[in-house]
Amino acid sequence: MRTPLDRSAGSGSGSRDAGTPADPATSTAGWLPLAAVAVTLLCWASAFVAIRHLADDFSPGALSLGRLLVGALVLAAVALPKGLPRPTRREWVSIVAIGVLWFGVYNVALNEGEQRVDAGTAAMLIQVAPVLIALLAAMFLGERFTAYLGVGLALAFAGVALISMSTSEGNERDLVGVLLCLLAAGVYAISLVLQKPLVARLSGLHVTWLACTVGAVSCLPFAGQLAGEVADAPLSSVLWVVYLGVFPTAIAFSTYAYALSHMSASNLGVTTYLVPPLTIVMGVLFLSEAPPTMAYAGGALALVGVAVSRRKPRTVAAAPARTP
Repeated sequence: MRTPLDRSAGSGSGSRDAGTPADPATSTAGWLPLAAVAVTLLCWASAFVAIRHLADDFSPGALSLGRLLVGALVLAAVALPKGLPRPTRREWVSIVAIGVLWFGVYNVALNEGEQRVDAGTAAMLIQVAPVLIALLAAMFLGERFTAYLGVGLALAFAGVALISMSTSEGNERDLVGVLLCLLAAGVYAISLVLQKPLVARLSGLHVTWLACTVGAVSCLPFAGQLAGEVADAPLSSVLWVVYLGVFPTAIAFSTYAYALSHMSASNLGVTTYLVPPLTIVMGVLFLSEAPPTMAYAGGALALVGVAVSRRKPRTVAAAPARTP
């Protein structure tokens, strides 16, 4: 799940002068960005499985609050030593909106959705977000709307329609789960567009920490539920909530930011297509469940749509003017 995830863009990815020699520490450790990508993808894939596993012990709101509280504390421990950010009033508005939408609404909607559909299906539905991001960027950030984007959008939503039909089959509960996952993808896309101007000036780590903290505050109405469910839940489930806050929330976004500082955004974004298959494998191994057969076709079609939407039209070089 760009899933979930170019919100860390801009953190530590400063350019280097052409005449400056490469840092030996970075030039001799070319495997580190790949390791960071692997950690990120495994953490994000595992989050879908963990959320599904915790559905019997934690309600969606309580699980969101528990995860965000842990994530905000861990991110604070990493971000604060780097100094205090100083957002402008306008930037604070965007940060608050991102915190409420991306960290608050996204988590509650995804947690509720995964109580109705399996983890693999949820992961495939969230992958529609990159197409929505490209569409919103064309509408509000002045980026070019291409034919590839239009075709990709159509393919992605055709894939979503197949997933919806395969999971519902007369079961309204499953259809609601699909819609909730699409809501999560939608608020994720909106938040990415809001975040793009922020990371041009502020550290991606600081933006993530502040937004995660805002998200935790927005979920405080679930504090009573969280306290009661923590008291009733087995210790293993409580530890899984801590895992969600530490690994998929705090560590995964840090490793993603590191990878982004050493790889192009387009190359790194393609790697997130591996999250759904990883989630499906983990779901089979740890939950003994998998998406319906038709959902695989729908997921593949949606991913093809995402890939097509990311293509750039070829530019034809102008022919040199002939001298008379």
